[in-house]
Amino acid sequence: MTKLTPILACLFLLISCKQTPEEYSSIDPNNWEKRQSGISASDSLIKGSSYLSVYSHIYSQTEHRQHDLTATVSLRNMNSRDSIYLSKADYYNTHGELIRSYFPKPIFIAPLETVEIVIDEDDAHGGSGANFIFQWHIPENSEEPLFEAVMISTSGQQGISFKTEGKKIQL
Repeated sequence: MTKLTPILACLFLLISCKQTPEEYSSIDPNNWEKRQSGISASDSLIKGSSYLSVYSHIYSQTEHRQHDLTATVSLRNMNSRDSIYLSKADYYNTHGELIRSYFPKPIFIAPLETVEIVIDEDDAHGGSGANFIFQWHIPENSEEPLFEAVMISTSGQQGISFKTEGKKIQL
């Protein structure tokens, strides 16, 4: 019986370990809850939308060899006096399918503040043609928000990084 005890203990440990679904750092609702804002249609704010391209991976040498990337998406308020408001940050994959929305209610970004969304290197949902659509609201005579993405990957002593910048669009 004593020879079976270690084997049974190992089997118990293997069976009791359950696989938890992988979480990505880019999905953290607590970060957005503390930024919620009560803007309404009656507020005298200018509305706009922006598009930002993001790459979950890029190709190297052929279309069959790809490098996964971490993306840091920066949401920047370039105003020194006024807060700005985001009512939407939707992340789409290469095929234009919605992957996730980042906050259910509008959020604020304080003057000169930067808020970030991180798309983990292991989060391959977006593909090589991923993108964000942001909807924003700013006070009159304020600077529009700046949206940037920095993609990076390192392996050994090799590294790659590049950035994209958002573009205002009409929805």
